[in-house]
Amino acid sequence: MSESLGVAVLGAGHMGADHVRRLARSVVGAHVVTVADPDRARGGAAVAGLGDVRVHADPLAALAEPGVGAVLVASPDHAHEEALLAALDRGLPVLCEKPLAHDAAAALRVVRAEARGGRRLIQVGFMRRYDTEYRRLKALLDAGGIGRPLLLHCRHRNVASPPHFTSATLISSSVSHEIDAARWLLGQEVTAVTVVRPRASASAPAGLQDPQLVLFETDAGAVVDVEVFVNCGFGYEVTCEAVGESGSARIGEEPAMVVRSAGRAQREIPRDYVVRFADAYDREVRAWVADAREGRVGGPSAWDGYAAAAVAEAGVRALANGGRVEVHLAERPGLYR
Repeated sequence: MSESLGVAVLGAGHMGADHVRRLARSVVGAHVVTVADPDRARGGAAVAGLGDVRVHADPLAALAEPGVGAVLVASPDHAHEEALLAALDRGLPVLCEKPLAHDAAAALRVVRAEARGGRRLIQVGFMRRYDTEYRRLKALLDAGGIGRPLLLHCRHRNVASPPHFTSATLISSSVSHEIDAARWLLGQEVTAVTVVRPRASASAPAGLQDPQLVLFETDAGAVVDVEVFVNCGFGYEVTCEAVGESGSARIGEEPAMVVRSAGRAQREIPRDYVVRFADAYDREVRAWVADAREGRVGGPSAWDGYAAAAVAEAGVRALANGGRVEVHLAERPGLYR
């Protein structure tokens, strides 16, 4: 297929604007037709210099624009469900930034709506599946290179948390990536969550439980621990170590550059996720565009988005009550088997 894929980008904030830039400069075979954002000035700034790109405040108006062949959802969480259902009604392929929807019930409604249509149209933006190191670890585990996996040790650290973050957001937003990565790397479902709360860092805003240690149990007996620390102050760090019966493998500690001078060595640490996972985002969007142009949908599914939301909700309950909370998933529709 030679025709360029016309994309409607919903949301022109930090992530949406970055995707607009990516589609314009780094992805072959697609172009931005329209952008929707309640702040029309922000939407206009995101597409400045791109030519005839229409800007709307209403996402449904953007979906109705002529030439739209696919949708990239980067709007706030509460707006995802309506946009996804509208895209499904129009038969448009979608790349939806996580989370799939604002809670597990809404995510399940999206899953069931897609299943009723009989074909996959939604890919969820869990970009770590496209990161080179994560893919190498996945290939190693699938090949049995360290034996049966027993443990995953994960770290997720941010320089500082956004103003809207709550203690629950650390799980529902930050740890949601570890939820998907664990399910994908292990090929197992998470069945229970426990949250351990160390004393809060003095760098955390008042009332924010930061850091946290989140423990997952899986249906095959593996255990995953996630240190989430969103006000560490020094940089953005994501690491994962898999421990198997015959070995271990660790990713996420390869330095971008090491500077040696004045008797010391220093390595760079990325400041945010857009820098750390820039290549993964590029590969993710390129793969999505290539699939959409051929009438396919790959990558993390709406079911993966729902499962991550359900595990995150269990984690939030575990944070609140201090106990172990089991995860109960709905019946998986045949479309996702």
